[in-house]
Amino acid sequence: MMKKTVRPLFSLMLLIVFGTALSYRAVFRWSFAALPTENAIAAVPPVVFNSTLLRLAGIEVGEAETRQEVNHLLEGKFGVLGHTRSISSWKQYNLDERPRSSRQIPIQLRSPKYYRIWPEFLKCLRNWFHNKKFQPEIMSELIGLIKHPLDQHYGIASAKRRYSSCAVIGNSGILLNNENGELIDSHEIVIRLNNARIEGYQRHVGSKTNITFINSNILHLCSRREGCFCHPYGPKVAIVMYICQPLHFMDYVLCNAPHKTPLLVTDVRFDVLCARIVKYYSLKRFVEETGKPPEEWGAAHEGGMFHYSSGMQAVMLALGICERVSVFGFGKSVLAKHHYHTNQKAELHLHDYEAEYAFYHDLAVRPQVIPFLKESGTKMPPVTIYH
Repeated sequence: MMKKTVRPLFSLMLLIVFGTALSYRAVFRWSFAALPTENAIAAVPPVVFNSTLLRLAGIEVGEAETRQEVNHLLEGKFGVLGHTRSISSWKQYNLDERPRSSRQIPIQLRSPKYYRIWPEFLKCLRNWFHNKKFQPEIMSELIGLIKHPLDQHYGIASAKRRYSSCAVIGNSGILLNNENGELIDSHEIVIRLNNARIEGYQRHVGSKTNITFINSNILHLCSRREGCFCHPYGPKVAIVMYICQPLHFMDYVLCNAPHKTPLLVTDVRFDVLCARIVKYYSLKRFVEETGKPPEEWGAAHEGGMFHYSSGMQAVMLALGICERVSVFGFGKSVLAKHHYHTNQKAELHLHDYEAEYAFYHDLAVRPQVIPFLKESGTKMPPVTIYH
């Protein structure tokens, strides 16, 4: 009698176990089906870059002129550079090719105020031009070159880790369309461009500044002020800059000494990488929109005058030192001013902003299609673009 009672119960247990096994099998089948198969991964086409555009992007149109300018500076021949570059304070002496000392120092620079900076100027200029080469792995060195000095300045325990989050604030008038001030200030590091004004715009652009990223033209103007003052965000905010013209190293060595905050010059290898990326995007855009051969690109962009913007290089800097990057104020609108804090409406012709916008889009959506970055060996952080 007892055996007859157990048999139905045992059968019921077997049925439950069998049903459970089928359920798990179905779940595992669904889970693995959701994952890409080996064949599916192989079916994704690899990114193929246009070899012609890559080659042309690597050609610096103004290289010969730059080399000649550097040689003139090393020889002390300031007069042949032209008066249009003479806007900083030390140039009030109207340096020219009058008799120089046996060390090839222009006679005006022999004054006590400037004689001491001449050797440092020559050293910076030589090192800069000597290192001017394409080495995309420079991206992996930015933590040591930029972040460590900044950490030391701000009293942060320096580590190999990147900053947790960085906001790069452009100067486009579209910033005034949204009130992102609190969101911007919530980032660990806030990078601003070319000393853009924030007073009166805090609701839109935030109030926090950790790095002011400028081009050497801005420092050139700052050097006209007493004490080379270039601190619109306060004397404790660090400055990172890139060199637009070799002559600006004179402003750098003149202003570096009195600055209590770091005045860091970007590695020229980093500058070369930025230039190649932007030129590739500009060439690609030119070919797609005009249908003309890429060799005709130079005539449309004034050849040697073409250059990346400060904003583009600031974004590239953030890619190397930040775990997460947010980009604000990059873009344009017919209803917005070129700069939110000025009345300027026209764009500079030496930049191809549309090409740079395409680059930012790819950073956020498909970084694998960006040329040269893969060669850097650096993992790109996630990028969010706020319009």
